[in-house]
Parts: sequence; C-alpha cells; structure tokens
Amino acid sequence: MADLAAALQAVKTGDYATALKEFLPLAKQGNAVAQFNLGYMYAHGQGVPQDYTEALRWYRKAAEQGEVNAQTFLGFIYSHGQGVLQDYAEAARWLRKAAEQGVAHAQFNLGVMYYDGQGIVQDYAEAARWLRKAAEQRDVSSQFNLGNMYLHGQGVPQDYAEAVRWFRKAAEQGLASAQSNLGAMYHEGQGVVQDYAEAIRWFREAAEQGDAAAQFNLGNMYHDGKGVPQDYVQAHMWVNLAASRSSGDDQKKYATARDFLAGKMTAQQIAEAQRLARDWTPKIAKPH
Repeated sequence: MADLAAALQAVKTGDYATALKEFLPLAKQGNAVAQFNLGYMYAHGQGVPQDYTEALRWYRKAAEQGEVNAQTFLGFIYSHGQGVLQDYAEAARWLRKAAEQGVAHAQFNLGVMYYDGQGIVQDYAEAARWLRKAAEQRDVSSQFNLGNMYLHGQGVPQDYAEAVRWFRKAAEQGLASAQSNLGAMYHEGQGVVQDYAEAIRWFREAAEQGDAAAQFNLGNMYHDGKGVPQDYVQAHMWVNLAASRSSGDDQKKYATARDFLAGKMTAQQIAEAQRLARDWTPKIAKPH
C-alpha cells in the first residue's frame, strides 16, 4: 500500500525512485498532495524526464482540489508558458486562488501582474494591496516592491518614511537592491535624517553583493569624501566594478565616471585600483 509519509521522506533524501513509486498510485487515487508532488517531480526532472505537460496535468488535478502549492505552480506554468501556451489571464486566475488562501509567493506574483497589467487590468492600488499581504509575511521581494511604490506614489500616497520602512525590512533580509535603495534614502535624507555614514553602510552591503548601482554610489562617496575619507583608489575600484557589471546606458554612465576619476589619479593609483577590482569577489548576504 502506497505511503504518503514515506514518499515525502524519500523526496527529502533524494530517493526519487521510491518517491515516484509511492506518489503515483496515491495521485491516481486523487490524493492532492501526491498529485502536487508528482507534478513537481515532472517539472524539475526528479526521477523522471522533465516534462512540463505532465507537470501541468498533475498540478491541475491537485489545484482543482484546492491544493495551494499546486495552484501557485500552475499559475507560474501559465505565466511562463511551460508545457502550455502562455496565458496571463489563466496564470492570474490560479495565482488568485492561492493568494486568497494566504500563499505569500502567489500574493507577490499576483501583485506584480496587477502592477504590469498582465492578464488583468493594470491597477496599482490592487498591486499594492497584494504586495502588502505578502510583505507582511516577510516576502522580501514584496517588501522591496512595496517600498518602491511608496517611493513613487504608485497605488499609495507617496510616503518616503513608509518607503524607508519597507526597504529596511528587505535590506535586513539581505536583498541587495533594497540595501542600495535604503542607502540612497539616507544619502538624500528622504524619509530619514540625512546620514552619510548610514548611506555608506547600506551602499557597501549592497556593493559587496555585486549591486552595480550601489557600487557606483559607493564609489561616488569615496570620490566626494562623504561619510568616508576621500579616496580616489577606492572610488575608482567601485565605479570600475559597477561599469564591468552593467550594460547599456548605465554602463556608459559608469565608464564615463571611471574615466573622469582616472584623470585625477596617478598611474600608480590607477594600477592599484585596477588590482583591487580584479581581486574583488562578491559576498553572500547575511540577514541581520
């Protein structure tokens, strides 16, 4: 007799052959948890050849029984057109079912669909509503996006203090883009008292993870001597890194700033800055 607990334990240990043997009869009998997990195995090629069409079939069976994880993943499949024609309206329909049951990742993705107007009428207020629900569950991407909506007054009244609050929550979880934005808020004194030392702190955390905008801003602060002693070598290193990790207009902007800096430096200083940039490696974020 098939055993759901044994199947779930087999997945944890990577014994996909056993998991498949246990899940399949249960899924055929209508067990929604087994159907979801079987769909997941097909979607990720675990113990079976990767097959999005089969994944879709099993996700749908589970989703129609109200299994929230299956509803969420079914939404993703329709959103990305994996094993089925891309259909944003169908993606939104399934994500809403999971979001209404409190699944933070579904709430985030539904919020993004409202923001972008994908499959539903664009509605910033609805986007903010769903992002807030996920943000309150500590979904880091939702916290960051909600902060941006407060920063720009999209779907909510513009409120720099609220933007700072949500950026900080995401930044403290280690999200580089939120750390970069929080640094900018401290630099400009938006929603907080202007504090160059705090700006440096957050720019550095994001820059060390490889965020190009933060690297550029950190380099500028070294150039201007704001929050740190003026140091052209450090300035060049960070701006050079920003240029190397960017493309398009940003890359041109950062490269121009780097070359402007180089015009103020000795050959020895430039060589040292280039060495530091070559030796630099990104750090993995540690949540606060």
